[in-house]
Amino acid sequence: MYAMKRTIIQLLCLMILVGCQKYDIEVFNGPNTNLDRLNGNWVVINYWADWCAPCIKEIPELNEFADENADLIVYTFNFDELDIDDLKPVAKKFNIEVPSLISHPRDIWGISTPPAVPATFFINPNGELALSLFRPQTKDELNKIFSELKESF
Repeated sequence: MYAMKRTIIQLLCLMILVGCQKYDIEVFNGPNTNLDRLNGNWVVINYWADWCAPCIKEIPELNEFADENADLIVYTFNFDELDIDDLKPVAKKFNIEVPSLISHPRDIWGISTPPAVPATFFINPNGELALSLFRPQTKDELNKIFSELKESF
């Protein structure tokens, strides 16, 4: 009887701890998260806008890149900083399959808003900016860059 009570108490404590986790990074089309959960992973952030033709062309490439690389986390971030209600129809229209940050990358990693889009940023597992790209990318280019970054890390 004592063992059963102890197990129930342990389970309740675990549930309380899980319920108290702070998710301070808001994400659309994916789970909210926090920096501790992202650290230790490669993260790619792609700034885009719905008025940017190269961005729209790049979206399928980014979706495929994310699908092919389970060892990294890919996010988009709308240059115009749309809220969830405004982002939802736009993301659907352009078939953005990767999660989109609602929280600004500036507030998470100190990444300033780029002067133009598309822009892609690679964050290393230590949470440091590893590379900034300021032009459209293809899936193959992103795969090559990611492979080189992992080798040099």
